[in-house]
Amino acid sequence: MKPRTMGRHFRESFKSLHRNGLMTFAAISAVTVTLVLVGFFMITMLNVNKLASDVEDNVKINANVDLSANKTDKQQIEKDLQNLNGVANVTYSSKENELKKMVKAYGDSFELFEQSNPLHDVYVVEAKTPSDVDQVAKAAENVKNVDSVSYNAKTVGKVFDVVKWVRYIGVFLIAALLLTAMFLISNTIKIAIYSRRTEVEIQKLVGATNGFIRWPFLLEGAWIGFLGAIIPIGLTWAVYYQVYKFVMPSLASTYYSLLPVGQMVGIVTITALAIGIIIGMVGSILSIRKFLKI
Repeated sequence: MKPRTMGRHFRESFKSLHRNGLMTFAAISAVTVTLVLVGFFMITMLNVNKLASDVEDNVKINANVDLSANKTDKQQIEKDLQNLNGVANVTYSSKENELKKMVKAYGDSFELFEQSNPLHDVYVVEAKTPSDVDQVAKAAENVKNVDSVSYNAKTVGKVFDVVKWVRYIGVFLIAALLLTAMFLISNTIKIAIYSRRTEVEIQKLVGATNGFIRWPFLLEGAWIGFLGAIIPIGLTWAVYYQVYKFVMPSLASTYYSLLPVGQMVGIVTITALAIGIIIGMVGSILSIRKFLKI
């Protein structure tokens, strides 16, 4: 396509946006609202996935030492655990230390056990990969002088159940919002075509191709999508920056974190622009196909 022809298509698309100002504003507003909601759903879904990944990566296995085990037995337990396939690290925690953790987590009511501590000494075992956790836990149960083994498998399972449902709900709502925005854009383009029907008919009579007629409307849809994406990008960045700044200090002492602001903004920017332009052009195509009967 010649640059002059492309320039003409751009000018026509701008004129049409101005000519149908009210419907253009409605379509841009629909895209804006849609992409704001899509942006917030993305923030939620990506960070839920990040949390699930952090939980999965930090599953620890507690190997409780038999109460009758002596110092030599404990040293042998540590060696046996370290020699298990899939083990990355083994750390010892005395029953006194375990009681302190209980008091810190659940309150002073556990201090009454200080005189007769019923807890076990524990070896905390970290697996090399999340997929190794189950086999390491089963193998640790068979180590001599290990009384029992526990790890938060049920918690991990619940986290992943929540992630699954968040994904399903998010995908459904995003799809519904995108279809609504596409419908409004399609109607905007239909009105633009109708207001220029005489011009379009003359163009067809003098031999203009469908592609030549289609281009200004495609560009109009793309502009609607592009303009509708600008506010969501800025709003998403501003809100996520404040959320990140507020939440991260409380997560500093844990294994969990939110996605960095720069990474999140990059993902949202690319996604919002792509979705906005695509739904704008698809909405235009749907209108043009019906009008031109192609």
